[in-house]
Amino acid sequence: MTAFSFHPVTPHPLLSPYVAKMWVFESTGRLPAQERKLIVPNTNLKLTLTYRNGITARVGDKAFLQRENELTLTGLIDTPVILDSYEDAQTGTIIIEFNPLGAYRFFRLRYTEVQNEIADLSDLTGGGAETLRSRLAETGDITGKLQLLQDFLIKQLENNAADPIYDHCIHRITATNGLITVTQLEKETGYSARWLHRKFSEHLGTGAKNLAEIVRFKQFYQAYSTGIPPEMVKQYIYEYYYDQSHFLRAFRRFTGTTPTELQNSMNELSTRNYTS
Repeated sequence: MTAFSFHPVTPHPLLSPYVAKMWVFESTGRLPAQERKLIVPNTNLKLTLTYRNGITARVGDKAFLQRENELTLTGLIDTPVILDSYEDAQTGTIIIEFNPLGAYRFFRLRYTEVQNEIADLSDLTGGGAETLRSRLAETGDITGKLQLLQDFLIKQLENNAADPIYDHCIHRITATNGLITVTQLEKETGYSARWLHRKFSEHLGTGAKNLAEIVRFKQFYQAYSTGIPPEMVKQYIYEYYYDQSHFLRAFRRFTGTTPTELQNSMNELSTRNYTS
């Protein structure tokens, strides 16, 4: 039977405002073929190092392979992802998840180009990332790899300034659990919906409305992941969705399935990945 472990890591204080979570994932091999390997969107962009074995991912109709000792950036995902180990062997991965305030403070990219994509960091940012990848491959212990990654990010942070209007909008979307509208953001900031969409696309890769939809759904999937009975979850549907059909459309969009089907197929990989 395949065993998994998730080891949370506390980020450096300079990184903590922008890092949703950092953890080390290890497994003894692949999940059994009949098990689902579902990862649901959670608003975070991800920096991933595969230090042992590799991982495969299917994002929508696109397949990705991250080989051993590769360093990748996953853009904002708004569709379900299927993950597994590349080979049926011991696997080790370090994942740093940036909250929506985070990635643009570290990397100057066209974030629309990495939405629903997993890209080699060296291809995106050039020589600095390739040097980092080489040093990570040469460093044998996990503590040393984590130190290298955090030192790199702290250095990157020095080069990119905050965007107060964008940050304000992110805080408002988060504080309202995705219920604030773009019209309300227009009124609060004094900027048009078109301007805000351009700003979100520049820093995140998608618009404010799409992000709010993911944040809204996150409340429900978080409940499913922690084992709260579906009957209790149903009590809150109408606080976030027009009706049950609206909720079910969102559920299928982000998980590829129905609440009942998902409840019957939840496993350690999907729940711990979301809640760790």
